[in-house]
Amino acid sequence: MDEALLRGLIPRVITILVRRGADFAAAEDAVQDALVQAVRVWPDAPPRDAKGWLVTVAWHRFLDATRADAARRRREDLVDEEPAPGPTPGVDDTLQLYFLCAHPSLTPASAVALTLRAVGGLTTRQIAEAYLVPEATMAQRISRAKRTLSDGGVAPGRARPGPGGGLDRPGDVATVLRVLYLVFNEGYSGDVDLAAEAVRLTRQLAARIDHPEVAGLLALMLLHHARRAARTAPDGSLVPLAEQDRGRWDTASIAEGVEILQAALARDRLGEFQAQAAVAALHADAPTAEETDWVQIVEWYDELTRLTDNPVVRLNRAVAVGEADGPRAGLAALAVLDPSLPRHTAVAAYLHERDGDPETAARLYAEAAHRASNLAERDHLTRQAARLNARRIR
Repeated sequence: MDEALLRGLIPRVITILVRRGADFAAAEDAVQDALVQAVRVWPDAPPRDAKGWLVTVAWHRFLDATRADAARRRREDLVDEEPAPGPTPGVDDTLQLYFLCAHPSLTPASAVALTLRAVGGLTTRQIAEAYLVPEATMAQRISRAKRTLSDGGVAPGRARPGPGGGLDRPGDVATVLRVLYLVFNEGYSGDVDLAAEAVRLTRQLAARIDHPEVAGLLALMLLHHARRAARTAPDGSLVPLAEQDRGRWDTASIAEGVEILQAALARDRLGEFQAQAAVAALHADAPTAEETDWVQIVEWYDELTRLTDNPVVRLNRAVAVGEADGPRAGLAALAVLDPSLPRHTAVAAYLHERDGDPETAARLYAEAAHRASNLAERDHLTRQAARLNARRIR
């Protein structure tokens, strides 16, 4: 069973069902039922046309559910119009589904959560962890978003060039960008490998929307993705940026990302993704960790703070300040931030270690490991604490 194939087909099949007349919630439910059937059947009898098989089975599931629902008897006419089984068009509707999920009738948070569920194929639990909310809360948010789209009769029209060179679209581009960024980060973390898909979709978006922030996001993804091979050791453990083998970085992706970023910055319409990409470019440009231009990185984080006032940006800025001006300056920048922020304790541990306080650093590394939700990160922080404790014993 090719999980990557299934994950890529989910949004396309949902979109086809919606185009045929299913409401969004019913389409997603039918596709999930079809996926369960695929898991049962495909190992012994794999279909020649996986997408066509899923569309046919999901459509039948939708019709069965429709017949059983007395409140939707008006949909019985769809039975007579049922398309004949067979190959489906080779059109990739994934991007169209992104815009549907970013519909103006949805709040940005609901749009992101729904897209991660319907397009990205993430579980409700994974999305809840990304938002730091209970799983039940996220499930309710996604259900409400699906009802909003279904009750409003929203259908994903084909995006086409608008008079200003953009797209005539129901969704909001800024929301789509945030969704793509979250999907990329989820894939880059290794929990769900969606990074390549996020890059592909962002390329497609950049080819159709002439906007510096779309280019900025694509550059950011390419620059981060270029370091992927060096991020983990053969045993699967995390390798911090400063310790990575830079010879394993993808120089072609770095060069492409820098070129795209420079063209975007030249338009003088700075946005947060361009600023983040500038930070990534400075890391990529340094031959060694010691040669990193931390002063410029602090300046870019200042720009990001001005643009977003995001606490995570301020946390990353504290690390950069610690590198540029010394660990005590970093600790001072960290002291004004909420200690409950993700990675706050890990950053504090790192800065205390650099400040020559291994006892405090070891305690904080252990505390950060206990709070970490990612297994690889937990193991890394546990090793850091053990390393400092062993050094103290010697």
